[in-house]
Amino acid sequence: MTRTRGPAALVLAGLALVVYLVLPAPAQAATAQAAPAPRALAAVQEVTGFGANPGALKMYRYVPAGLPAGRPVVVALHGCTQNAAGYGTGGGWTALADRWGFSLVLPQQTPANNLNSCLNWFQAGDIERGRGEAASVAQMADKQLADAGGDAARVYVTGLSAGGGMTAVMMAAYPEKFAAGGVVAGLPYGCAQAAASPYVCMYVGATQTPGQWGDRVRAARPGYTGPWPRLTVFQGSADYTVKPVNMSDLVEQWTDVRGADQGADISDTVAGYPHQVFRDATGAPAVETYSITGMGHGQPVDPGSGATQCGTAGAYILDVNVCAAYVLGHSWGLG
Repeated sequence: MTRTRGPAALVLAGLALVVYLVLPAPAQAATAQAAPAPRALAAVQEVTGFGANPGALKMYRYVPAGLPAGRPVVVALHGCTQNAAGYGTGGGWTALADRWGFSLVLPQQTPANNLNSCLNWFQAGDIERGRGEAASVAQMADKQLADAGGDAARVYVTGLSAGGGMTAVMMAAYPEKFAAGGVVAGLPYGCAQAAASPYVCMYVGATQTPGQWGDRVRAARPGYTGPWPRLTVFQGSADYTVKPVNMSDLVEQWTDVRGADQGADISDTVAGYPHQVFRDATGAPAVETYSITGMGHGQPVDPGSGATQCGTAGAYILDVNVCAAYVLGHSWGLG
């Protein structure tokens, strides 16, 4: 299915090209210590007929051999210039699915939607419930739950960059579907609209109070009274593509939505990097952040065979001695 794009698509193409040009040089390939990926990559399969697919996306998935029913589902959204299988494997998700026993949904952008494979996190028609790319991703999650007999109470969403922006979209527009989300170098929900420009959102941030940020999420799912997903954010301190202010804005947005403390209840370090936890009224973690000192724009990985290691370094998948997929999966109870 192909959609016809108007002027907004041309803006997106220009934005994606600018992002591509200003991204840091890709990290060097992982050393021989990293586990090879061919087995996982070969098992990533395309799925058709998963719904009306109003966003004209492609669906891929990874299901470990012999996976029993009742297991969790993770939706992992790639960044610009990436593809579904490469992100799932390079980011460490396919290996963790084998290790821990969960299935993986890997949406993929198409050139007809975006010339540089960016998910359209800033277009109104793609970030609203029941419309565009957000609806397509929701249909993929439902298809996977049905096909794999997955646990509907343990569905999670995560993504890098544009995929991180779309992660916030899915948490806002479909909060009943996701127990938690992990935004990596991404943007708060409604940021482009608040800043009146995706460029301003990425490089400067939008001027909003916590309440205004929270109102944008609440407006995405009017009348919703159920629990909102909890959020974990990874952000490089030296990211000049999606500035660290976006992590601060995400914290303000989701602590407001969750009724959590605006100030951190825990401030410490994990693997040598600053880490904070913001608790809700029950004392449970509502928002958690990891600021990766010196890291540019990319997905944190830690190649190797250790218990906490995962991922394979490559373009915008950066070896920083902590694997975001492991940290997210562990916090979600997947392991």
